[in-house]
Amino acid sequence: MKNGTLEAPQTVQYAVRHTTTYRYSEAVPVCHNEIHLVPRPLPRQRVMETALVVEPAPAGVSSSIDYFGNTVGFFSIEEAHEQLVVAASSRVAVDAPPPWTDLPDIPWEQVRDAVGGTPGNGTVTAREFVCESPLVRSAPALAAWASSSFSPGRPWADALLDLTRRIHRDFVYDPTATTTSTPVEDVFALRRGVCQDFAHLQIACLRSLGLAARYVSGYLCNERRVHGSTGAGANDAGMVGADASHAWLACWGGPEIGWVDVDPTNDCPAGVLHVTVAWGRDYGDVSPVKGVCVGGGTHVMDVAVHVRRTA
Repeated sequence: MKNGTLEAPQTVQYAVRHTTTYRYSEAVPVCHNEIHLVPRPLPRQRVMETALVVEPAPAGVSSSIDYFGNTVGFFSIEEAHEQLVVAASSRVAVDAPPPWTDLPDIPWEQVRDAVGGTPGNGTVTAREFVCESPLVRSAPALAAWASSSFSPGRPWADALLDLTRRIHRDFVYDPTATTTSTPVEDVFALRRGVCQDFAHLQIACLRSLGLAARYVSGYLCNERRVHGSTGAGANDAGMVGADASHAWLACWGGPEIGWVDVDPTNDCPAGVLHVTVAWGRDYGDVSPVKGVCVGGGTHVMDVAVHVRRTA
């Protein structure tokens, strides 16, 4: 206990289960699928176990590391089926990040100007995350709106948190307002959406200012142990977006700071409650399950995510 509040644990272990079920109105004779369902090994995240169960049993399953360093899986089903179930499970340990107050006070313009000279971290440089992507386009209107946070000379970390806070304050979490293909400019006009929309919006704002930002997919711990948790998919801490895949973003703070994750849906830095699965330019790079099929008629998709603390 510190200053009358409960301190966050430094390390939490989770058991994660993500189940996607497709039900078709007509039989599907063959389908090919790509999945991003395996959490990333990271300095603050250790992946201890993963498993995948697909029903009906696929003709073949393979995996590789994609351009962004994520584990991506592939499978094909070559028998007629009217239902497809993809169930991924994992055990993960997540460490709390360093305190936000430990970040150095670097003017945001200095960070912007440093983007062009970033060294590669394998195959990807920060510079690549300044460019537009299929689902995230830059715009002068977004740059102007973000500039209220990124005033001249303001420290990058302060400005990033302020923009995160404004999106949380000014936009309504509304699962009925958008789809996975809703453009950023429509989200900005509607002032409502879900975690994917808010991540795309903040990325677009940052890129419009010349800063590097990437889309992060993962999970929030969704146990409801704290009395009074409220909201759609609220977890222990009352955070929204815990009953399905969650999305947030990371912004590059220069060579001294590196990448820092923030969650505009919940107005906070991503911390020990966040489990990272994959990152890319936008949602299209890291969709949990996508593919093509022959036939099938119409379909209904159900997604269930359970993230349980084990230690």
